[in-house]
Amino acid sequence: MSTYTMKRSLLFCMILIFCSLQYFSVVVLSFEYDVGDTKGWVVPQPNASEIYNEWASKKRFQIDDSIRFKYGKDSVMVVSETDYKACNSTQPTFFSNNGNTIFKLDRACYFYFISGVSGHCERGQKMIIKVLAIDEAPPSGDGNKPGSSGAASITTFSIVTMVLLVAVGPAGLL
Repeated sequence: MSTYTMKRSLLFCMILIFCSLQYFSVVVLSFEYDVGDTKGWVVPQPNASEIYNEWASKKRFQIDDSIRFKYGKDSVMVVSETDYKACNSTQPTFFSNNGNTIFKLDRACYFYFISGVSGHCERGQKMIIKVLAIDEAPPSGDGNKPGSSGAASITTFSIVTMVLLVAVGPAGLL
């Protein structure tokens, strides 16, 4: 088989791969965020009672992302919106006090987190997280999510581009 025929066969295979990739949607990896970044889940300073909501508002949480709470002698709870506003910790839907809690964001909604230690929520140790529905997700160009420890999205276009670059190489196909 001649070199020209091999190159044409390779080009045909790449076109076939490209066409078949059009039937797959975007592959999105989930992310894990550290709540409060390096500070962790602690009672905020008196002049910084909104620190956790400010932190959360800078993120774009999606279904299957996770958040990690790192803390000492404390706890984390998921509560209703009403209990969040009142700092009521008597009926949580989730509770953990192991010092290293990972919570998976499994649906598109608002999640309301508070500390279960008396007085901490009132001092600002609480947070609202909005998890975006799939149709609300930011465009794939926003794949680099600051404050996360995961890989960015991989689109069909980027896969095809990588395949073409490897196949064509410095010499070119034709």
